[in-house]
Amino acid sequence: MTLATPILRTARLRLRPFTDADADPLFALHSSTHVMRYWDSPPWTERARADRFIAMCQKMADEGTGARVAIDRASDGAFVGWCGLTGWDPDYRSASLGYVLDDAVWGRGFATEAAHAVLQWAFDTLDLNRVQAETDTRNGASARVLEKIGFVREGTLREDCGVNGEVSDSWVFGLLRREWQPSAVPVRAR
Repeated sequence: MTLATPILRTARLRLRPFTDADADPLFALHSSTHVMRYWDSPPWTERARADRFIAMCQKMADEGTGARVAIDRASDGAFVGWCGLTGWDPDYRSASLGYVLDDAVWGRGFATEAAHAVLQWAFDTLDLNRVQAETDTRNGASARVLEKIGFVREGTLREDCGVNGEVSDSWVFGLLRREWQPSAVPVRAR
């Protein structure tokens, strides 16, 4: 079952399917040690990783297991990151949320805005009942993003990640349909 990757617009962002033209800014994003310091894999060192990521996004959509969207700033069209749902299970009506944004836009609410738009699309279109997200326990900013959009911290996965020889814990967050608060600011899907 194919899952069409949406095009979504918020007040400040445009979320859209990845294209081959996104490979260079995507590589720059994922090769940053600062951006990736809490991620569960090391920064990229090969540009080909970006091409494989974009191909995997298309494969995920083709197989109907999720949707990842590139995030562009509406004011100038600049690529600022990505957000997406993986592990979509239509039988259990569940999926996992993830996002990565360029550190140049951290602290401006873009992650919150993008994640909220993706969730609104997912609850409306995919009829989800539960969305899960995980974040490194040292990443307080990401935890605040999740809490702002209604996620509840459900537990800790002890020593579940290791990057560059360093072991860390992750918090597990969950958001149920009955807890979801649709945006007061409309998100327009194409």
